[in-house]
Amino acid sequence: MTLRSRTGLALLLTAALAASGCSTISRLNPFPKKEAPGEVASEGERIAIIAFDKKVEADEGLKGIDFFLPDPVTASEWTTPGGTLDNSVGHVAGGGNLSIAWKRGFGQKSGRGAHITAPPVAANGKIYVMDGEATVSAHDAQTGAEVWKVDLRPDSKRDKEAFGGGVAIADGKLYVASGYRFVAQLNADTGAVGWKVATEQPIHAAPTVAGGRLFVVAVDNTLLSYNTADGTASWTYQALSESSRILGASTPAVSGDTVVAAFGSGELVALRAANGNDLWNEALSRASRNNALSEIRDIPGRPVIFQGDVFAVSHSGVFAATDLRTGQARWTLPITGVTTPWPSGDVVYVVDKSGQVICVARESGLIYWIRDLGEGRGKAKGGLMGIGLGRKKYVSKPMWSSPILASGKLITASNQGELVALNAKTGVVEKTMNLGSGVLLGPISINNTIYIATDEAQLIALR
Repeated sequence: MTLRSRTGLALLLTAALAASGCSTISRLNPFPKKEAPGEVASEGERIAIIAFDKKVEADEGLKGIDFFLPDPVTASEWTTPGGTLDNSVGHVAGGGNLSIAWKRGFGQKSGRGAHITAPPVAANGKIYVMDGEATVSAHDAQTGAEVWKVDLRPDSKRDKEAFGGGVAIADGKLYVASGYRFVAQLNADTGAVGWKVATEQPIHAAPTVAGGRLFVVAVDNTLLSYNTADGTASWTYQALSESSRILGASTPAVSGDTVVAAFGSGELVALRAANGNDLWNEALSRASRNNALSEIRDIPGRPVIFQGDVFAVSHSGVFAATDLRTGQARWTLPITGVTTPWPSGDVVYVVDKSGQVICVARESGLIYWIRDLGEGRGKAKGGLMGIGLGRKKYVSKPMWSSPILASGKLITASNQGELVALNAKTGVVEKTMNLGSGVLLGPISINNTIYIATDEAQLIALR
């Protein structure tokens, strides 16, 4: 089924998060079976690792207890969607009083057949973005002025579902992955194409580039690797196939010679970056008799490596801290999410699918505080949806982006165009503002300025 919503991926995810019992959700919801908690899995299946009826609550023993956060540090570059190779920045300086310094359009907005899935990256005074139709552009970080632009779409535009992808920077080169089935290398200063290689499957997320290799996850749950010098294919890793998934993908994390990738099957896998040999495989999935959408096990957010642990959250309802060396889960929480966790100091923050921002003790998995950004929203209102139907209108809750910890504030934005800044220690809302356009991609920050790419293909600078 072709995606036909104006807000594209936002509505696709909203359907997956808000609806239940539907027979189809844009390929998301065939639900061939349900697994009962505690059942024995046959080869190739996953076993629920936490009870489906467990709920998350703030720990009474941590109420009012302070925790350590490092001082904010100014970042001069942001080379991957997660900022660094391990997708972990910590505490970055940026945003000031969160006033809009400028807005600049950068191409085709999200809509019918076009979806912006590429978070900005930045280096050498430039911000790099990709629009909904594989046009990549570089912009001056101070003014937003366009430096160069290149359209990378193939000559044939027969594929109506070709959308998405992402960008990353390494060694003066900009690397591109695309739903139009290709990976490419560009000169970061001029946009000149160094090489461009076709892939068998679409790619809906950004690559990670480390040690002369490019790593990227395709929509068929394959981790691909390429030599950055000339684009020749290296090794591949095939995760479990999955008929029910979100039409997005995750960007791998790299630490030393270990690459950690997340898949639509709910698998979190660590491999040797040099040869693709698998080190461990953990399934972040649980089954629920009350929610058929738990069968969508996807991990759309990026895995984050921090202080020897890997943090990741799945749509199936598992948020886990996993030992990077052994692959053993140190703790798990029944949190359902499509965002990327943000660890720093003693805590890790995560935004769940319902709009709860949760501050978790990094070592124990206990919860310091929960702030519900969806509180009071998404309720039935008076008025009929149709004559004689007798049903009330329903206002959907906003979907919130992956957060950023900047200058003591935890900042997230919504697909309804609202930005919220929370006190990182207490969760108290310190500021809200209207960006004028929906947002699904997490913010980045360089040189004390926060940058956001919106669904309307606008690049916004906040200072």
